[in-house]
Amino acid sequence: MALQTFFLLAAAMLANAETTGEKVSRQAPSGAQAWAAAHSQAATTLARMSQQDKINMVTGIGWDRGPCVGNTAAISSINYPQICLQDGPLGIRFGTGTTAFTPGVQAASTWDVDLIRQRGAYLGAEAKGCGIHILLGPVAGALGKIPHGGRNWEGFGADPYLAGIAMKETIEGIQSAGVQANAKHYIANEQELNRETMSSNVDDRTQHELYLWPFADAVHANVASVMCSYNKLNGTWACENDKALNQILKKELGFQGYVLSDWNAQHSTALSANSGLDMTMPGTDFNGRNVYWGPQLNNAVNAGQVQRSRLDDMCKRILAGWYLLGQNQGYPAINIRANVQGNHKENVRAVARDGIVLLKNDGILPLSKPRKIAVVGSHSVNNPQGINACVDKGCNVGTLGMGWGSGSVNYPYLVSPYDALRTRAQADGTQISLHNTDSTNGVSNVVSDADAVVVVITADSGEGYITVEGHAGDRSHLDPWHNGNQLVQAAAAANKNVIVVVHSVGQITLETILNTNGVRAIVWAGLPGQENGNALVDVLYGLVSPSGKLPYTIGKRESDYGTAVVRGDDNFREGLFVDYRHFDNARIEPRYEFGFGLSYTNFTFSDIKITSNVKPGPATGQTIPGGPADLWEDVATVTATITNSGAVEGAEVAQLYIGLPSSAPASPPKQLRGFSKLKLAPGASGTATFNLRRRDLSYWDTRLQNWVVPSGNFVVSVGASSRDIRLTGTITA
Repeated sequence: MALQTFFLLAAAMLANAETTGEKVSRQAPSGAQAWAAAHSQAATTLARMSQQDKINMVTGIGWDRGPCVGNTAAISSINYPQICLQDGPLGIRFGTGTTAFTPGVQAASTWDVDLIRQRGAYLGAEAKGCGIHILLGPVAGALGKIPHGGRNWEGFGADPYLAGIAMKETIEGIQSAGVQANAKHYIANEQELNRETMSSNVDDRTQHELYLWPFADAVHANVASVMCSYNKLNGTWACENDKALNQILKKELGFQGYVLSDWNAQHSTALSANSGLDMTMPGTDFNGRNVYWGPQLNNAVNAGQVQRSRLDDMCKRILAGWYLLGQNQGYPAINIRANVQGNHKENVRAVARDGIVLLKNDGILPLSKPRKIAVVGSHSVNNPQGINACVDKGCNVGTLGMGWGSGSVNYPYLVSPYDALRTRAQADGTQISLHNTDSTNGVSNVVSDADAVVVVITADSGEGYITVEGHAGDRSHLDPWHNGNQLVQAAAAANKNVIVVVHSVGQITLETILNTNGVRAIVWAGLPGQENGNALVDVLYGLVSPSGKLPYTIGKRESDYGTAVVRGDDNFREGLFVDYRHFDNARIEPRYEFGFGLSYTNFTFSDIKITSNVKPGPATGQTIPGGPADLWEDVATVTATITNSGAVEGAEVAQLYIGLPSSAPASPPKQLRGFSKLKLAPGASGTATFNLRRRDLSYWDTRLQNWVVPSGNFVVSVGASSRDIRLTGTITA
């Protein structure tokens, strides 16, 4: 009864938030008690199920045999409906009345937990409105250790702490709507090349401190399901890896939900069942073959190869997710084509806008009613064949708002940069000219007498089943696509007031552009979804001061990153040293560091204060969702005063980094362990508060197989980026 009351309350709060535009409630089903109640209901229901019912519950009905990308059969004996599983992490795949939300990487670029949570709640609301029970997202893997990685853009950037916070907020947002979230792809699926054959060979400490970290946040946020990935982990398929599924996910992290396979990532019948897989999707391969469960699982159970208790455990976990989210209390019928957009475009515009990172500005921005502007590039306008002309966004034609693959969605509309700039120009009485190709011929004629020239360039990537312009999912290089460097050079040769706008799935090499005389600003606009141009104009014209920060490092050259797509197996030789951890450890100067982002105003940092009661030693708490309970307890608090010392309103992301004591094994020089975004009027001050949990001050001890707080002095660094440290202090354990 308590669970039912909770869900009615949560639904009312969500509806109110959508109507008023207020922050979404921070409540969501939580903790061991909620799971215990759900499992109790599941056990009661299980007693009424036949063995065939149980087989049907854990087995997908086959590829392309139902209304959703994944489906299980209805079970009339327990009044259990056909279950709908649908992509994905930025909206409803194949939906026609749904929102094209910003991708995860753009949400991460905002560093704004309220916007990220609202995005999750709206994703959940749309999924529920379409009758979708399980939304296949959010994404914590790929983490993004390889800048070329095809699906990095679906996740939340290259830092596990930032990704973990974003996973938590997104999951609790989705599940506050009564929809089961799915954390994917578990684990160490960092590239598209050979993803279905390769082994990701990751050492124990690296796995825990980097790749498992955001999944622990997902489990602690009570995610209903986890998707195991295509690759092998240390030589064993991820979807039949006892160590990864049973020992780490279910035992060590205390995961109470169920594990479902990536589509056709299952390779066995009894082994996958005994190793911790709970649901197979879609139930066949993409040709209707490779049926490992269904009748085969039934035979394996009857033969004693899979214990009946294990089959019961699969079903209890699946049912528990269903009960945890109150989906037994009446749920909309499946209708992927339902119109469920509501006011959700407001979140798209806010995330797209606040995720824009200003990399360079010598004073040309913000614009103020220029006499004439020129717009250059094929990506400044929409695809002339139609905004949804390319299946699963498998092309890079026209304005870029998301990458390609199963994580993409249809646009209900798409505002291009030129569309929005033209609207603004008309309102201001500004002349506007357009060169809507990527040819350098004719650029000078269009831009020569403009007060400002906006050149739009891109870089794209996606899932490996689609190849776009020679890029088979992963990018084959980190240069701008479509002669982007040459296009900028041509514009700058004719006009010294060039603003480069970058729409990209991830890092690109900017050295040519930065060395081009006449480039006065670089606006990293990322992947903005359907509100692309509107968000850009908000920042270019100073309707808001840019406040986005990079969720990854931009190096000066490809070799700076220390990682690359590999053929064959990946041995993860870089260990803990990825992205800024690598740049710091190897003393490589980045072009733009992790956490970097300029503003139209200035911020000062002062008055750091630290309180701590942390004690050294291993975690000893009882296992709760996410791991030992004491790992999640606050053991230190750091505060700092942030002041807007400039002339306009703006928002600053104060970031806290920790350096472990010398008693710890070799570790990155600094690691993100807190952030706080403060919106401040000119002259105003605010307090950034960082609550440090025990896990934030721990490393994974491979001998003890436990998290350990080392003894000694921790270096506390607070600043505006990973390299712009303004305040320092110490915590002593």
